[in-house]
Amino acid sequence: MKNIIKISSLLIFLLSVSIPEMATAQKSRESKKAVVINKENRRVPSKKVVYKKPNKKVITVRTLPSRTVIKHKSINYYYANNKFYTYSGGRYIAIAPKKGFRIKTLPMGYIRVKHPQRNYFWFNGIFYIQVDNAYEVVEPEVGTIIYELPKDYERVTIDGYTYYEFSNVLYEKIQIDGTRAYEVVGFIDQ
Repeated sequence: MKNIIKISSLLIFLLSVSIPEMATAQKSRESKKAVVINKENRRVPSKKVVYKKPNKKVITVRTLPSRTVIKHKSINYYYANNKFYTYSGGRYIAIAPKKGFRIKTLPMGYIRVKHPQRNYFWFNGIFYIQVDNAYEVVEPEVGTIIYELPKDYERVTIDGYTYYEFSNVLYEKIQIDGTRAYEVVGFIDQ
């Protein structure tokens, strides 16, 4: 019952915010201050998100054993220890690959996630779909359910409601047959 109330409140909020802002956006196409929330994707502007821990601890390493270099949109990603890294300031920083990023093989320990629209492969907060002979990072459909959060998730508050965020995907804790699960309920626009 609480989940229905939370989702209903979130939808009402998104509708009340998006209708006046859409009218403003239509009056002046040059105005970049107008924010339009896409109701279908449940997008939330990053300004409305309050992180429980305002500063995220960034863990870096100096070397990576047996790394693989993957180039995507002129950015080098380094893959080692089932994680993706970027190189900056003489150190490797763990990051989540961006949407559209492709790899030839899935990380060890991936999980298949079924959704009515499509099936995903999920590993540590990243959703992949199979495209030809590769696996592409995608944004999951709203309503996709996972049974554990990624390691580096963050707790956030939006209009008084608590959600869990990883790589700009918002999750809500739910119960399925007495088991704790997490449902994709929206996305944070940067």
